[in-house]
Amino acid sequence: MKQNYDALSKTAANYIPLTPLSFLQRTADIFPQRTAVVYGERSYTWADVNRRSIKLASALSQRGIKRGDTVTLIAANTPELFEAHFGVPMCGAVLNTVNTRLEADTIAYVLEHGDCQLLITDSAFSSSVSQALKKLDRDIPVVDIVDVQGPAGERLGEIEYESFLEEGSEKYPWKMPNDEWDALTLSYTSGTSGRPKGVVYHHRGSYLMSMGTVPAWNLSTHPTYLYTVPMFHCNGWGHAWTMALVAGTVVCCRAVTAKAIYDAVADNGVTHFGGAPIVLSMLINATDKEKREFTHAVNVITAGAPPPAAVLEQTQKLGFSVMQVYGLTETYGHVAQCLWREEWNDLEFAEKAEIQSWQGVAFPMTEQAAVIDLGNGEILPRDGTTQGEIVIRGNTVMKGYYKNPEATKDAFSDGWFHSGDAAVWREYGYIQIKDRLKDVIISGGENVSSVEVEGVLYRHPAVAAAAVIAIPSEKWGEVPCAFIELKLGNNADESELIAFCRERLAGFKTPKRVIFGELPKTATGKIQKFLLRQKIG
Repeated sequence: MKQNYDALSKTAANYIPLTPLSFLQRTADIFPQRTAVVYGERSYTWADVNRRSIKLASALSQRGIKRGDTVTLIAANTPELFEAHFGVPMCGAVLNTVNTRLEADTIAYVLEHGDCQLLITDSAFSSSVSQALKKLDRDIPVVDIVDVQGPAGERLGEIEYESFLEEGSEKYPWKMPNDEWDALTLSYTSGTSGRPKGVVYHHRGSYLMSMGTVPAWNLSTHPTYLYTVPMFHCNGWGHAWTMALVAGTVVCCRAVTAKAIYDAVADNGVTHFGGAPIVLSMLINATDKEKREFTHAVNVITAGAPPPAAVLEQTQKLGFSVMQVYGLTETYGHVAQCLWREEWNDLEFAEKAEIQSWQGVAFPMTEQAAVIDLGNGEILPRDGTTQGEIVIRGNTVMKGYYKNPEATKDAFSDGWFHSGDAAVWREYGYIQIKDRLKDVIISGGENVSSVEVEGVLYRHPAVAAAAVIAIPSEKWGEVPCAFIELKLGNNADESELIAFCRERLAGFKTPKRVIFGELPKTATGKIQKFLLRQKIG
């Protein structure tokens, strides 16, 4: 008689919902005394992190927080935010981490739209947070993080974080998700056009993000990871859970500076960290007093705007091994990587750096990353020249936008998540971003990649940061305009930079105007081009 495979059922023995919370339980059991978190004079073992996370879950539960409620944190990269990635979902709640640089109006919007039931906030951000709370029509309970290593601020709540933990019990029976599709976190996009959108992650996706990061980054057991990526940004690329998986040591970094990074590498033996290209520029432009000697391997993943090849080349020469990765808030962070190929080993250094700036191939946990035609939606050839849009499928794509079904439907049209990034597709599936679709400059009918022009500008020895946008032109419709932030102590004028670009680019790609000054950046180091467009009007 033929076997009916469908008759075999899920049971408690053969099916457990995937959740990254299980990583903490395993590591606390196997390596309880290994150092988990270091922050200045503070240090916690994995047993400590497990105990404190459970007590946080218990305290939240005693305050009435239920399964599916939103708990919001506005905090720097400190141990409190790290353990909240475990403690908040351990009581069944959804963790909402908020960009600390947001203004009061947007913070108020996130608290209200995200249905915040309890707020844990660092007192250093009390100015904007207190204004935000006043804008709400309801009261939200507040727990204060008072960090003596951070700037002073005002207490906004009735209780401080450590006292709040003491309300909880380390014997609290923490909650597994009912379903791995249950919401784990809520993260808001940057909101560069209109209100930010709430991106919902599930337990399954975050579990698989960690699992995929390990082979993609060649992580072994017990790395030492410097948390330079803000944990409010895509939950710090999921690395809180990944470090629990590999029993690593996390060095918390409140303020990202070149000195802080070099010190952590030299003093704490940091082996891994991540950051936007602006972080790499910090390392390159550090003073001799800020730089420190180190002899061990340091692995860096960079994401955000495509890093100029010149920046990657200079970072490599400092002793950092850099890998470009690609992702969005909607994809839990990185879902593609510039996986190195042996046949590239003998290339010239500059050629290697150019390849390293590609966004690359899908991570192991990403089912598909492709480039499609904007007109008919068909997958484009891997010819390295035909430009289309990056689209993604997989378990590390968001559940959707919270309370925004129309935006969710648009993002998921035709069975893909649409990134909004313009790219070409190369042999073996290597993706190379050419621009955000909205950032492509069309000059006299020709497409100009702002990324390409920026890459040339970064080669100039005086340029610390560059951003290129379109400005109106009566003759050409629009032309490139470059915003430049010069390196400290360096000089260059408009005519010099235009001539520099003209020697290396087609005439229609050369900036027609250059504006100097500090470039506005997000907390993750991305240059805010929308603010530059506002300057132009």
